[in-house]
Amino acid sequence: MRQILWLLLLGVEIGLTGCADLGYYQQAAAGQWALLQARQPVVELLSDPTTPADLRQRLATAQALRAFASAELDLPDNGSYRSYADLHRPFVVKNVFAAPELSLEPHQWCFWLVGCLSYRGYFDADAAQQLAEQLRASGDDVYVADIPAYSTLGWFDDPLLNTFIRWPRARVAELLFHELAHQKLFIADDAAFNEAYATAVGRLGTERWLAQYGTTREQEDYRNDYRRRQDFLQLLTATRAQLAALYGSPADDAAKRTAKARIFAELRNRYRHMKPDWGGYAGYDRWFEQDLNNAKLAGHSTYYRLVPAFLALYQREGQDFAAFHRAAAALGQQPPAERATQLQALLEQPVESVPKTARIADPGKHLSGTL
Repeated sequence: MRQILWLLLLGVEIGLTGCADLGYYQQAAAGQWALLQARQPVVELLSDPTTPADLRQRLATAQALRAFASAELDLPDNGSYRSYADLHRPFVVKNVFAAPELSLEPHQWCFWLVGCLSYRGYFDADAAQQLAEQLRASGDDVYVADIPAYSTLGWFDDPLLNTFIRWPRARVAELLFHELAHQKLFIADDAAFNEAYATAVGRLGTERWLAQYGTTREQEDYRNDYRRRQDFLQLLTATRAQLAALYGSPADDAAKRTAKARIFAELRNRYRHMKPDWGGYAGYDRWFEQDLNNAKLAGHSTYYRLVPAFLALYQREGQDFAAFHRAAAALGQQPPAERATQLQALLEQPVESVPKTARIADPGKHLSGTL
């Protein structure tokens, strides 16, 4: 019944938006319906002798993570991630991010059900590319991201997907905990709050799971991954500061464009010099090769800038997940200005109050979203 209600609400929204957005909502409804139709119960796949052994093992691991999320992290105990869907493509949706040529402020798209977001998601890859081309033609910087998972905020029982099921166990854990956190708490019109909260839950939950069930190798790999993320994020933070100073300067637009190109070239160069310290790890090469612009930096800021505030909140609440979720929900109910003030105060807490392994924000080995 709830799924039918959601589709009816989507139909109302399509009617309210007019012809300009009709195609967008049609592809969203069609894509969501196709995903739902592709689901298979995990319990049936686990008992089916034709299920490949590797997939069976990974599905079993995902079910153990799913149980851990509810029992240990106080995340919703519902039907999400108890089914599996193979979409026969490496992404579930494509998110389009955009920002002005000389600004780091991302464009916003507003939706009736979830409020305003700093991206627009598409099941239809061609439609996403068409929007990207239109935005570029108007002079904007644009970034199109392949998204491996998203949350319907509990309106549907979201499935496990082929787009992430074969990741390392710790990365699957982080993603599942992140997406379930969106179902736990979602504040309309505040994408930065929602993504930072969910990212913190994913991070902290994975650390707790690894401490109890991870192998020594998995724990070491996760620590190394964190170190690379920290190095990467420091690069982005420094570049954002340079660009913000440039865009706020009295220089004319031509001079700003020249300096912008130089700053991004320096960013690529600093990355090349950093890689040897990573032992040749090349996982971020593609990120640097494609769409290196304001939209990409703005998108990452939306997802991760406030993560340290939620890590500090977790510490303040005695590392108790139930208390942490209640405190985050109370914070989310504050008026936007007061919410921002309290988050800033949390950001300014001494770094010692945040666990060493949790001080960094994910640079986007994967992004997730909401529909």
